[in-house]
Amino acid sequence: MTTLVRPFESPMGDLMDWLDLTRATGLAPLLRFVPIETFSGDSSFVVRADLPGLDPEKDFEVTVEGDVLTIKGERREDLHEDGRSELRYGSFTRSVRLPQGSRPEDVSAKYDAGVLEVTIPVTAAAVSPVKVEVSKKEAS
Repeated sequence: MTTLVRPFESPMGDLMDWLDLTRATGLAPLLRFVPIETFSGDSSFVVRADLPGLDPEKDFEVTVEGDVLTIKGERREDLHEDGRSELRYGSFTRSVRLPQGSRPEDVSAKYDAGVLEVTIPVTAAAVSPVKVEVSKKEAS
């Protein structure tokens, strides 16, 4: 565990202790949080994930099942005798629901400078609403 030394006690120091995510608390899952962004292009949907220092051949995989894109992997910790680390280690999973009209069979992905970019083609097929008939229960 990393220990931060503060020269004096203060309300701000207490707040920083409370927010210390290196402790085993209910906030521990945030340690393995992978930041992403999504946006729509001309005829595609793009998902970008911040995965610095990972090897796409060994450390993570991208899958599409139905209308859900999942990025799953693990950052392995290098063990050192002593020192300090604020890096996040362990397994992670992020899932994103794909928009209607996505073509998962044509997904492409590239990894450059620590950023994974997944592009999913989207067709502009218009979707018509379907009217559902509601039956009334007969009185007995």
